[in-house]
Amino acid sequence: MLIAFSVAPSGTGDSVTEAVADAVAVVRESGLPNSTDSMFTTIEGDWDECMDVVKRACEAVGRHGNRVSLVLKADIRPGHTGELTGKVERLEAALARQRDQ
Repeated sequence: MLIAFSVAPSGTGDSVTEAVADAVAVVRESGLPNSTDSMFTTIEGDWDECMDVVKRACEAVGRHGNRVSLVLKADIRPGHTGELTGKVERLEAALARQRDQ
């Protein structure tokens, strides 16, 4: 399963950098395969592993205020692993084939 999520405190001012850094630290310490970009952090694992990390990331952000905003998208595909990079590799291969035509 892949879960892409974004978590941030509400009502804490203009910058949420420190709160988001705390959430990303939870993700990285989890040991699950992960990737962070400017909008989302994506993790890969089984249901319980992923949801535990999301919960702990929300708790870390919650220490920065009294309200937390969470956006979550999941790709639930039992029996598949390595999709964090596999999906991107397949996309890049398709783009290369299109360029070569």
